[in-house]
Amino acid sequence: MGARRIAGMVAGVLSAGAVAAAITVFNLPVAGESPGSAASTPVATVEIAKLTLVDRESHDGTLGHGDTTSVLSRGSGTVTGLPAEGATVTRGKAIFRLDDKPVTLLYGSLPAYRTLSTGVKGADVKQFERNLRALGYRGFTVDGTYSWATASAVRDWQDDLGLTRTGTVDPGQIVYATGAVRVDSLTAQVGTVVGPGAVVEKVTGTSPMATVRLDTSSGRLARRGATVRVTLPDGKVVPGKIIKVATFVSQGENGEADTTGIKVTIGFTSKVKSRGAAAVTVAFTAGKRPNVLAVPVAALLALAEGGYGVQIVDGSLTRVVGVETGLFADGKVEITGNGLQAGMKVAVPS
Repeated sequence: MGARRIAGMVAGVLSAGAVAAAITVFNLPVAGESPGSAASTPVATVEIAKLTLVDRESHDGTLGHGDTTSVLSRGSGTVTGLPAEGATVTRGKAIFRLDDKPVTLLYGSLPAYRTLSTGVKGADVKQFERNLRALGYRGFTVDGTYSWATASAVRDWQDDLGLTRTGTVDPGQIVYATGAVRVDSLTAQVGTVVGPGAVVEKVTGTSPMATVRLDTSSGRLARRGATVRVTLPDGKVVPGKIIKVATFVSQGENGEADTTGIKVTIGFTSKVKSRGAAAVTVAFTAGKRPNVLAVPVAALLALAEGGYGVQIVDGSLTRVVGVETGLFADGKVEITGNGLQAGMKVAVPS
């Protein structure tokens, strides 16, 4: 998957041939000659600017909602209700129904793994009690101990759900996720008979994300926390941040060797809408040079004796100054040279 440079962006020092169309051959004056000479004022000039140059490298990506997670049935029975694909399920709502009883989504990182009943203590109890309180039930303390007061609140919760008021929580009654989920796809259908461990549906988070698969040669771009620019399907460019970097292996076909790549997940720092997978372009920062002097690439002069220069314009006087080039980006080039300062005017082709 080859990288595409944004128009005008070239990393490092360009050869004269690569920018020949933008550079005029010019002889640098011999040292000791008069520093200025009278000439007609060039048709166009620009000021030498002091700025931060950012070189970006673009890669194709996909807009979606991140990786999917499988929702498993913990019990046996017939699937009698399912949410629609693309639907959002929040805390306290049924993520599916088994034998016409809701399996309820709760928030937390610890999966349900045992029956909760009076006397049980632990982090899973505290996680469940937090959810019970968030759903509006009271009369108990969120302390990690499943007390008679917790059981009483559970009976009220079960009654509201249309379940038998047992006061205990079977792990098959609940599913935990770190937050609200979006239903990505349905694996089962209403009427499917399932057993413990059967995949009922696959879900994602609700926040849109972009993913990009990079070759290992582009691994330098994949820095967690780095900012990127994402061009959406409608052409709008929005900021993003790399939130996850993971290595993946693609199996080779027809005897070819497996290949290793890097999967980059990008979150957005502004509101982005996504209704399903769509193609995007992600511009990574490949190089950055803060507080440098820069001119448009078209201002460079390719000197006959080698190297580059710029033509300084000072009223009716002009002179050529040899320069060293640095980073090329956004149609500009970093320059250093004797006596150059921000605000000086240089000639550019009209």
